[in-house]
Amino acid sequence: MTNQKNEKQPIRNKKGLFLRLSKYVLQQWPIFIPAVLLTLLSNQLALMGPRFSGAAIDAIGAKGGVDFAAVWPNVIKMLVCYAASAILSYLLAFMMVRLSQRIIYKMRKQVFEKLTSLPVSYFDTHATGDIISHLSYDIDTINATLSHDLIQVMTSLYTVIGSAVFMLQISPPMMLIFCFTVPASIIITRYRSRVVRPLFRRRSQKYGELNGYAEEMLTGSRTISAYGRQKVIAERFNVHNDEAMDAYYKAEYNAATLFPTINFINNFSLALVAVFGGILYMYSQSGTIAAASVFFITLGGVAQFVQYSRKFAGPINEFSNVLHEFQSAFSAAERVFRVLDEAPEKPDAADALSMPQAEGEVALQDVTFGYTEERVILKHLSVLAEKGKTVAIVGPTGAGKTTVINLLMRFYDPQSGVITVDGNAIDAIKRRDLRLAYTMVLQDTWLFYGSIYDNIVYGREDATPQEVYEAAKAARIHGFIEGLPNGYDTKLSDDGVNISKGQRQLITIARAFLSRAPVLILDEATSNVDSRTEIQIQKAMNALMKNKTCFIIAHRLSTIQNADVILVVKDGEIIEQGNHKELLEKGGFYSTLYNSQFK
Repeated sequence: MTNQKNEKQPIRNKKGLFLRLSKYVLQQWPIFIPAVLLTLLSNQLALMGPRFSGAAIDAIGAKGGVDFAAVWPNVIKMLVCYAASAILSYLLAFMMVRLSQRIIYKMRKQVFEKLTSLPVSYFDTHATGDIISHLSYDIDTINATLSHDLIQVMTSLYTVIGSAVFMLQISPPMMLIFCFTVPASIIITRYRSRVVRPLFRRRSQKYGELNGYAEEMLTGSRTISAYGRQKVIAERFNVHNDEAMDAYYKAEYNAATLFPTINFINNFSLALVAVFGGILYMYSQSGTIAAASVFFITLGGVAQFVQYSRKFAGPINEFSNVLHEFQSAFSAAERVFRVLDEAPEKPDAADALSMPQAEGEVALQDVTFGYTEERVILKHLSVLAEKGKTVAIVGPTGAGKTTVINLLMRFYDPQSGVITVDGNAIDAIKRRDLRLAYTMVLQDTWLFYGSIYDNIVYGREDATPQEVYEAAKAARIHGFIEGLPNGYDTKLSDDGVNISKGQRQLITIARAFLSRAPVLILDEATSNVDSRTEIQIQKAMNALMKNKTCFIIAHRLSTIQNADVILVVKDGEIIEQGNHKELLEKGGFYSTLYNSQFK
C-alpha cells in the first residue's frame, strides 16, 4: 500500500533528475566527448557560411562593378563549409544513436536487476503491466530524447551563442531587437513548461495503468471468453484507453501551443531585423552614417545579419518544440528512478547464520501478522512441524493459509512472534540458505520459455539426466513427455501455454521432486489434475515425502488424510488440530468441511 502511494508522488527536483541522467551520459565519455567536439566543429562550419555569403554579396555590389575574383572564392568557401558541416552532422547523429543505445542498455539492465532484488511485497502492490511499462515505454521515451533531442539541444546552444557573437561583430545596435524578443520567449517557455510537466507525468501514469489492465485481461482471456465478458472487458478497456488518450491529448496540446507563440515572436524579430537593417543600410549608403560608425552596415552585412538572426531564432523556436519531449522524458525518468530508488529486500544481518543443510524442524511461536496495520491476518499462531512430519493447513478462503507460507519463506516478516528452522530464528539465517531449505509447488504454475528438460532441472542444475527422468516418472509425466515428437527437448512457449494446465502442474511437481530441500511446501499442488492422476501423484508424493518436513495447503481434504497433523485455520487462528481421524471424531469445523465435499 505504501508503494502505491509513493508511485503517485512526483519527484519534483528537476535539477536532480537532470543530474542523474547526465551521469549516464558522462559515463560514456569515450563517445560523448568526441560527439561534443563534432558538434562544435560542425556548427562552427555552418556559422562560417553566412560570413562568406555576405562577403560575396558585397563583392557583387562593389561600386567598381562585380569583383568576380572575390565572389567565386567566397562562394566556394561557403559551399565547402556547408558540405563539411552536413557530413559531420551525419557522423554526430550516428555517434549519438550509439551513445543512447549504450545508456538505455545499462538503464534497462539496472532496472531489471533492481526488480529482481525487490521484496515480494513490491510485486503484490504493483500491477505487472505497469512494471513492464517501466522497462519498455518509459525507457524508450528516455531513449528518444537522448538519441535525438540531446543532440539538437547541443547544436542549438552552440548555434545561438555563435550567432550572437557574429551579429555583435556585424551590428551591435541591431542586437537590441533581441533584448526584447528573447526574454519574452524565455518567460513564455518557462511558464508553459510548468504547466506541461505535470501533464506529461499524468500521461506516463495513465499509460502504465493501461498496460497493467491490458496485461491482466490478456492473461485471463480464457476465463473472459468462458464467461462471455468480452463486451464488458472491452468497455472497461475503452475507459482506460480514453483516460490515456485524454492525458496524451492534454500533454501534447499544451506543449504544441508553445510552438506557434514562439514562432510568432521569432518571425516578428526577423521582420524588425529586416526593416531596421534596411534603414541602416540606406543611411550608410547615403553617407549619413560614417563608415567608422557602429551604425554603418553594408548590404552583405545586412544579409549576414538576417541569416544569423534566423540561426539565432531558429534554435529558440526548435527548443520550444523539443521542450515537451524533454518534459515527457523527465516524467518517464521519474518513474524509472522511482523503481531504482525502491528499497531492496532487507539485507541479511552481518552475523547471519549459514545453513548449508537444514534438518527440517520448523516452528511458529505466537506469530501475529497483517499485510496492513489495519487488517491482521494471523493472530498469535503457534505451529510445530517436527522433522520428517507432514503438516496440513486447511480452512476457508482468506483464513491465512497462504500467508503462513509467505512467512515461512520470509517473503514477509511477522509483526510479532518468532519463526524458527532447526531452532534458529529465520531472521538470523541468511535468506538464500533459508529459501534453499524449501521447495515449493504452487497452485499457479510457472514455466519459462525453453525445453521441458530445462524447466524440470531449473531448481537443481547439477542433476543428472537419469535423476530428471526419475523425477518425471514419479510425477507421472514421463510417459507424456516421451510421447512428444522431441521428448524432453520439446520447447515450451510462454508459461507453457502449448500444453494443458494439468501437464504444466505435473512438470512443476517433477521439478520439486528433483530438489534435495528438506522442507516441501505444497500449495494446492494437485488442484489442476484430474482425480485419477491425483491418486497416482499422491502415491508418488507419499514416497518422495519420506524424511521431509512437509506443509500442505489443500482444499481437497481427501489429499491430506495421511498428514501427521492437520491444522484448521479460521480468521487467522487455529481452531482445531489433530490427525484426520481425530478431527472427524470431534465433529467440529473440520468434520463439517470434510463431509460437505462428499455430499
